[in-house]
Amino acid sequence: MASRYHDVYREWKDNPDQFWAHAADELRWFSPYEKVFDPEQGVYGRWFVGGECNTCFNAVDRHVEEGRADQLALIYDSPITGRQKKFTYAELQSEVQALAAVLRQQGVEKGDRVIIYMPMVPEALFAMLACARLGAVHSVVFGGFAAPELAVRLNAAEARVVVSASCGIEPGRVVDYKTLLDKAIELATYKPSACVILQREQQQCGLMDGRDIDMRQAMDAARGESVPCVPVAPTDPLYILYTSGTTGAPKGVVRDNGGHMVMLKWTMEHEYGIKPGEVFWAASDVGWVVGHSYIVYAPLLHGCTTVLFEGKPVGTPDAGTFWRVIEEHKVAALFTAPTAFRAIRTADPEGEFIRQRDLSNLRTLFLAGERADPETIKWAERQLKVPVIDHWWQTETGAPISHNPVGLGLLPVKYGSPGVPMPGYAIEILDDDGHQSAPGTLGNVVIRLPMPPGALPTLWNADDRFFSSYLHDFKGYYKTADAGYIDEDGYLFIMARTDDIINVAGHRLSTGGMEEVVAEHPDVAECAVVGVADEMKGQTPCGFVVLRANFDRDFREVERELIAMVRDRIGPVAAFKEVIAVKRLPKTRSGKILRATMQKIADGRDWTMPTTIDDPAILTEIEEALRKR
Repeated sequence: MASRYHDVYREWKDNPDQFWAHAADELRWFSPYEKVFDPEQGVYGRWFVGGECNTCFNAVDRHVEEGRADQLALIYDSPITGRQKKFTYAELQSEVQALAAVLRQQGVEKGDRVIIYMPMVPEALFAMLACARLGAVHSVVFGGFAAPELAVRLNAAEARVVVSASCGIEPGRVVDYKTLLDKAIELATYKPSACVILQREQQQCGLMDGRDIDMRQAMDAARGESVPCVPVAPTDPLYILYTSGTTGAPKGVVRDNGGHMVMLKWTMEHEYGIKPGEVFWAASDVGWVVGHSYIVYAPLLHGCTTVLFEGKPVGTPDAGTFWRVIEEHKVAALFTAPTAFRAIRTADPEGEFIRQRDLSNLRTLFLAGERADPETIKWAERQLKVPVIDHWWQTETGAPISHNPVGLGLLPVKYGSPGVPMPGYAIEILDDDGHQSAPGTLGNVVIRLPMPPGALPTLWNADDRFFSSYLHDFKGYYKTADAGYIDEDGYLFIMARTDDIINVAGHRLSTGGMEEVVAEHPDVAECAVVGVADEMKGQTPCGFVVLRANFDRDFREVERELIAMVRDRIGPVAAFKEVIAVKRLPKTRSGKILRATMQKIADGRDWTMPTTIDDPAILTEIEEALRKR
């Protein structure tokens, strides 16, 4: 169908208040908001001021009341443990209400903070919704985070209660969550009054008298107890999510209730093209923003069935696990990180596992989390024969900034671009002095204020830090800290984080652009390019490549070919002369390549182990590869 995007985007620009008020009509409000947007409140203004609402009511109770009680709300699929479990909306309501009763018994009230330190199990989702039901503020900490990192978050949030589990399960190992939690509480200056612990059969744990509560026993005792949804102001916080990889005091991104509901509900239909009742699967983790937005809240606000997956794209048990889940549960749309598809492509380059499954229900694949290189997108298109949509957003925004909106009708695809700006986002490209850049010119990607509903209104207890981190450098704009350009057709191209722009003999060059070229080589499965210190040029690029399975050539030939490709496509100015073969690339648990750490290792500078790293042993492999070179 012809795309309605340009008309809808114009509607938003012409009258933003009317646009978002219309979107808000899709939800139920306990009492109506008084203003769609009040520019006098908060740091840059606040959305849906006045009135009362509750996110849990709109995600769960509303659907039970409106005829979806017997529809599946949640499918838990755990290839790591060999378990599956399904919950209707009525069953979800029962579980959430029981856990909310347990939290209420521990003194949790409206505005209190609750830390959730959980593996990918249904109880993690129940805990988030139970907090929302009580008007409490949840802060999910990625399961398995080291004790010092958890302690910092306990202090920052001043958490009254912690919800956790005895353990998490990773391929080939059990992660002892309870010991990590106990150590974190020992380190923290702010001690929670209670810990509600899910005992998993893979590893039980001891419970401390007077503090620790067995979750299942307490929920069973509380089952049937009435826990109404507590009315909150739309501007009240729903959650705090501490950004990964921070140093010093963590930055707690705040998400409010009203704007968050409105934006996420709108995106499901208009951006992701999903209808209520369909199965939506975001293969992420509830510890990251994708899990918050598109495993938990958006699908449930829209009346969909959401999939909670405890596994990996390869190795649980093989590179076909995604296709099994899609076939068994009739998934209409999959949302995952480009890293997951690069791993699948490396393990199964010919797509043999894909052809073993009936994927006829799958309509769309969405990729986000870091740049989706064109070769990965093209491979997925060939194998799946569905549209593959790269899109771009941040923890801070909570929903896409730039997209190719399936629900409004697809626009032509431009490889390397996440698409066009979504309603709510007026994107501009500025140079370092704040002047507009010409189309096609690399610069700072910024967003004209105000930010739309659902974007962070501030940082937790840190308005000044919010202003200095995001709003200070370019007056009247939010700084994304990404570098890119907009072409003559209005498509955005995100090339790198601004700190991934390297300066080669005075020329500002994007490592992302070089990665795009390197990834096209048929022998390259994955790659990363970083800037390495150089006495003559300031910096020069160094390419790290993971070679495809069954590679059987002389690597020096591949290196020469890659150097020639970059020279031909980007030019001699890139000074791309160094390529190193590695077994794996270091990544965070959410799939982002740790380029900054790789750069420090290559430069011989001091570095610290990133708290979010998936496998620390990979950095040793990087050091060894550099030493051999």
